[in-house]
Amino acid sequence: MTDPTTRAGLRPRFWENVPLKSLTPQEWEALCDGCGKCCLNKLEDADTGEIAFTRVACRLLDDESCRCGNYQIRKTLVPECVVLSPRNIGEIAYWMPSTCAYRLRHEGKPLPDWHPLVSGDPESVHRAGESVRGWSVPEFEVPEEDWEDYIVEGEL
Repeated sequence: MTDPTTRAGLRPRFWENVPLKSLTPQEWEALCDGCGKCCLNKLEDADTGEIAFTRVACRLLDDESCRCGNYQIRKTLVPECVVLSPRNIGEIAYWMPSTCAYRLRHEGKPLPDWHPLVSGDPESVHRAGESVRGWSVPEFEVPEEDWEDYIVEGEL
């Protein structure tokens, strides 16, 4: 599987010492581990605010690569898609997966060993079982009223 993220020419270990707001666009994109978890539809409890991830994935998610099938125009095709940026990470981090590099960095935590920036291998996220490869379900196959039946138990 070809990794669409260009990691050549990045500052050495930038993810450890460069503030999110000071990352170059290429460094920002390289933070993505390619797990696909952020593309899973989520349900929020109106009373508690608790977020539950489902196995139901955005219609643009490629289940094999765990990447958006139309990344450059995703917001046009899926208006509810959230385009993460250094400006909005503070408002969005709470519903990102707990393993998400953007969330981890926002919270001042290190990247896990399986992250491609640490391991040097874009497949490490999949080998570690940290991606949605092979277990997500496209949203066009599940009516929204049935998403509760696809809630993922445990923390993502």
